[in-house]
Amino acid sequence: MLPTTSRSRSSPSSSRANPMFLQYFRRIVKVLFPPYISRFPQSSISSQIRKIMWQQMDVEYTFWQMLNLCTSPKVVYQHTKYHKQTKNQWARDDPAFIVICSLLLIVATLAYCATYDHSGSHAVVVVVSVFLTHFLITGAVIATCCWFLTNSYLREEAPNSHVVEQRVEWLYTFDVHCNSFFPMFVLLYVVHYFLSPLLITHGFIALLLSNLLFMVGASYYHYLNFLGYDVLPFLERTTFFLYPIGIVIVLSPISKDYKTKQATSVESQGLCTAYTSSREKRV
Repeated sequence: MLPTTSRSRSSPSSSRANPMFLQYFRRIVKVLFPPYISRFPQSSISSQIRKIMWQQMDVEYTFWQMLNLCTSPKVVYQHTKYHKQTKNQWARDDPAFIVICSLLLIVATLAYCATYDHSGSHAVVVVVSVFLTHFLITGAVIATCCWFLTNSYLREEAPNSHVVEQRVEWLYTFDVHCNSFFPMFVLLYVVHYFLSPLLITHGFIALLLSNLLFMVGASYYHYLNFLGYDVLPFLERTTFFLYPIGIVIVLSPISKDYKTKQATSVESQGLCTAYTSSREKRV
């Protein structure tokens, strides 16, 4: 999981990355599915998983990160530099951020379903769909694209063969996505939920406010994306990650049908499909 690798020591680096990724994954599984972990047969893997408990996660630091990502994101990435200096890795070694962010996303989706939906089975499908598509799958795709882009085009060329070649690891790119996703989640799920009685009405104010929420959330996501890669000293031309903000600002005013499309389905925009039926009852 180390973000730097040496050309002459590629195999040891990869061998250290895989165990770290597996340990990271086991911690998440242990927290999300503790009843099923206890049923696993005795083995070296299951014994390691049982050692990981919720109390071992730094939950307080995770909430501190979430708060500062919304208010002072540069402070969070300054601590990322400290993390690199103390543990010699850029990516997190604690899955608490992903676990808590996932739980908050599930709770927010359940709140939409409880308010606008009337089918329990459909609510389950909605929650699973939002969690997988909005967070995990989309995040994995974005992280993979950024990982390929940074390593292929944005890395500084080593001045000579004696300098250690540095590369961005995939796990760090996913951490950057999670950091960028949380403030957008606060705007487009939490704030949007409390404003939904106004947003489902017809009128210019509701349309303007809906577009404004999307524009600010998407722009802030790309800004945090930029900060995440700008902190890496071996990358150049990281301002590339700011270009999508201009596209969002240009397209948002002309997306007249955004509010209607946003209320169409939770699978496509993060709201419950019953949001539309509630809207139709008001017409």
